[in-house]
Amino acid sequence: MQFDKNDEPAGARADIRSLTHGQLLSILEELGQPKFRAKQIEEWIWSKNAHGFDEMSNLPKSLRETLSERVSLGAAKELARQVSGDGSRKYLLRFPDGVSVECVGMPGRGRLAVCASSQAGCAMGCAFCATGAAGLTRSLTSAEIYEQVMHVRDDFNERVTSVVLMGQGEPFMNYDATMAALRRLNSPEGAGIGARHLTVSTCGVIPMIKRFANEPEQFTLAVSLHSAVQKTRDALMPGVRKYSLLHLYDIMGEYVNKTGRRPTYEYALIRGVNDSEEELASLCDFCRGNLAHVNIIQLNNVKGSRFQPASAERAQDFVRRLSAVGVEATVRNSRGADIDAACGQLKQNMDGAQRG
Repeated sequence: MQFDKNDEPAGARADIRSLTHGQLLSILEELGQPKFRAKQIEEWIWSKNAHGFDEMSNLPKSLRETLSERVSLGAAKELARQVSGDGSRKYLLRFPDGVSVECVGMPGRGRLAVCASSQAGCAMGCAFCATGAAGLTRSLTSAEIYEQVMHVRDDFNERVTSVVLMGQGEPFMNYDATMAALRRLNSPEGAGIGARHLTVSTCGVIPMIKRFANEPEQFTLAVSLHSAVQKTRDALMPGVRKYSLLHLYDIMGEYVNKTGRRPTYEYALIRGVNDSEEELASLCDFCRGNLAHVNIIQLNNVKGSRFQPASAERAQDFVRRLSAVGVEATVRNSRGADIDAACGQLKQNMDGAQRG
């Protein structure tokens, strides 16, 4: 499988992970090396998650030294690590340019799920989300997205079975790098995770949903809805205000018709904001008759936020009413809330963490 897009930031030395297979072959040919070295190097990078050329023990020492002079292999450094009472682990990783992001590993019953970030910070400005409070620093490269997953894998020493791009950032505002990362995660020469176990979560960037529907892989789509009342959604999610709910409804219908796949709608239940009878009726109308699953999320606490979660009883009311109109719905079991690792809580926080 080829990954031809060079989406890495420019620097004095190119990051070897940004090179296409063809570019790596050209360098090796220039150095008088056999072609099979490229596969060896790529295995060290993508399967073994090597942090430096010295680890590549089946390469000649002279080649390792030359590569270290020609290209970089800038591994992320773990700045902080927190462990939740439920076994989840949150990591603060810093890339060579000083930019940091958070990711989360969530183990359970022989499985390991990873919540990864697609951007450092976020420009969408959702009112209830800690990530967007500081704005967007920059988009991540495909290698930086991928590396988060491998970092969690290595720390748990377990195979990752699923990945959700629900961490910091809006994946569809970093579309090309997101898709390249998903393809590498899916590839047998990468993490080897099944496409249906790789989920992209978007606030509802309609042009990119349309584009995503035309991709050949069966990646899973989740849409942060949070209200089916236009005025409420506009207030909660100003970054997608220009995309109306009517337009979102239409594009999601197109998505289902084209792919045959069931999207998930994320709905963070906020007391006194989107938990009224009117809001519930609108949500039922939006989802009724469509292929969809609704994840009801009891809003996680964010320091300094004016929003409070609705009650557990109200969350069950939403599930029952949605089920009554034929829409499958569940209350999501939020993981890692005690270490600010749950939905909407990621914000590059060092408080209470073990420093790396």
